[in-house]
Amino acid sequence: MTAPPGDTGAATDAFCQAWAEVLHAGHGGTLTPGTRRRLVARTTQLLNRARNDHPFDPASAEQVGALLVHAHYTDPAMLASAVQLVQEPPLPDGRGPELAGAFAAGWAVALREQTLHEQESIRLAADSAREDAERALSASEARFRALFESAAIGIGIGDTEGRILEVNPALGELFGARVEDLEGNRVDDLVHPEDTPGVWEAYGDLISGKRNRFQCDKPYYRQDGEVVWTHLTVSLIRDEQGDPKYQVAMLEDITDRYRLQERLRHQATHDPLTGLPNRAAFFERLEGLFEDPAPGARIGLCYIDLDGFKVINDSLGHEAGDQLLVAVADRLGAALAPTGHLLARLGGDEFVVLLEHCRGEQQAVSVAKTVLHALGHPLPVGDHQLSVGASVGVLERTVATTTPMAAVRAADLTLYRAKEEGRGRWTLFDPGRNARAVNRYAVSVRMPAALDRGEFYVDYQPLCALPDGALVAVEALVRWRHPQLGVLGPDEFVATAEETGVIMPLGRWVLEQACGQAAEWVRRFGDAAPQVNVNVAGRQTRNPGLVSDVARILHSTGLDPRRLQLEITESAVVGRDDQSLKALHALVDMGVTLAVDDFGTGWSNLSYLRDLPVAGLKIAGSFVSDLHDPAKDEALGWRIVGGVVSLAHTLGLTVTAEEVETEAHAERLRAMGCDWAQGWHYGRPVRPGEISQRIAAGNSAHNR
Repeated sequence: MTAPPGDTGAATDAFCQAWAEVLHAGHGGTLTPGTRRRLVARTTQLLNRARNDHPFDPASAEQVGALLVHAHYTDPAMLASAVQLVQEPPLPDGRGPELAGAFAAGWAVALREQTLHEQESIRLAADSAREDAERALSASEARFRALFESAAIGIGIGDTEGRILEVNPALGELFGARVEDLEGNRVDDLVHPEDTPGVWEAYGDLISGKRNRFQCDKPYYRQDGEVVWTHLTVSLIRDEQGDPKYQVAMLEDITDRYRLQERLRHQATHDPLTGLPNRAAFFERLEGLFEDPAPGARIGLCYIDLDGFKVINDSLGHEAGDQLLVAVADRLGAALAPTGHLLARLGGDEFVVLLEHCRGEQQAVSVAKTVLHALGHPLPVGDHQLSVGASVGVLERTVATTTPMAAVRAADLTLYRAKEEGRGRWTLFDPGRNARAVNRYAVSVRMPAALDRGEFYVDYQPLCALPDGALVAVEALVRWRHPQLGVLGPDEFVATAEETGVIMPLGRWVLEQACGQAAEWVRRFGDAAPQVNVNVAGRQTRNPGLVSDVARILHSTGLDPRRLQLEITESAVVGRDDQSLKALHALVDMGVTLAVDDFGTGWSNLSYLRDLPVAGLKIAGSFVSDLHDPAKDEALGWRIVGGVVSLAHTLGLTVTAEEVETEAHAERLRAMGCDWAQGWHYGRPVRPGEISQRIAAGNSAHNR
């Protein structure tokens, strides 16, 4: 381990000198000068290690705290000075609070052990006094009295009725009272509002004889009204028959340690920039609402993201950005203070409001409107008056119908809907849209590794010649066997694959599978094997590597290029000069044929049919399926289909009709001269083995 570059010898020497002064000024008991010098040297060495080593190891700082207690440095004022000193810069990576906490923890643990040792000595002395009463009562009483009167911790003795019989001087000093002022009072007169029911349940068990001892940290009021925090240990003293006789309470003053822990806890649960509760505090509060909710309990979340913060941060600098965040926090805090709702900063420019015991959507929406109104006026930042709006995702749910993480995710997704819809607004949670967004997110997260896991497979749907129903081609249709969502069709993930770029490796994989399967059919069935059609997404056609990928796959599988047809969409090519058009021509020169898929779903600019090197087109299934709809003009629909067939034949193209489901429609298309048909009337997408059986049967049965 090495010290960080910013730590200099001068700084180290200064720290060592300051540390030595703290120990010399503190109470060192009866230490000799030599012992004290060795203590200073050892603790300085350990602190320098804790301040400078990487990674940070709290053990060195904890050991320093323990060494001081063992040397009788137990004055809280000395502890406060030491805690302040060990945090003084220069310190690497902001480890000051962590270092101080480790030192204080080591000091506290050692002091606790020392105190408990004294307590155990006292308890043993008390037991000894009872057991030896008949043999050496006077000697035992003398020893007990010495311990009782001179102990550094407060001790009180009471009966099993709860009356305080006797207290030592240390306990009187702890309460800021005279000994006689405490004696005669009842234990339950010392109840503090922060006492938990568990404390008094344990006390009741003790005085009834169900337990012999209990410990807890408990606050008390001093006579001057100040609160003192103590570590309380109460032991039961029994008589010769084992019945409860007395109770002995020992109280250690831990006020300084408690306040230090509270400061450290505040630092851990609050944002250092704005002073608002941080992400950890927000989730702790949110999860607490789910631990034991009342029937019908509801919560609300307003997830807030600033609009335009990045522009301000980048143009005016991070310092101005930080000042703006502080101003936003102050403005929102003031606006929401009357409501009593928790406002937290989650990080960056994201804030959240938690509505406990929400009364319904209207209350949550009202809070969102309050947020937008509060940020509707410019904020003073330095010499600027900065305008920054916000978008708010509003969620209001019953606690029983969600979980903490699901609620936050839903509010976050709702926030981004607000941004997509124009910013500067609130948007209410929509379960349906949220479910679709969650599903899309689940798909996008798992998809990159799904290929490696073998979760994709390919089915094949028959394309048959309309004149005789013979199987002439099959369309390769990729499926995803998702472990949580079940089997997904292309419509459920291909668009996401295009957005994320996964379509490139996925498309290559589908092409490899389809070409390999087609080559296998050729080897088994010769000329009876069908052509294979593979869909190519627009992003694939614009990929410079498409032509080389197809050439490599055809070569590796041994498939004749003439048995491969690639189906492209109308949007795959923008115009005559589009780079993808050159790739398509190169594929055709290779011997591969092209077809336009879903013709009629786009703008259907007929001029591009003249420029594309296509051999066929597929009439969009919506045209044929509309013929089933009684609300649509069937005669007009058939005229449109007939016009497309006539146009395609004029251009020398083969026409395939999709979604053909009845023999009547097949007969009508046959009469129009349509070439091929595809749909459930001719066969649903199936596994390769079923296609093999159909080929082997001689293509005679086409209605499945």
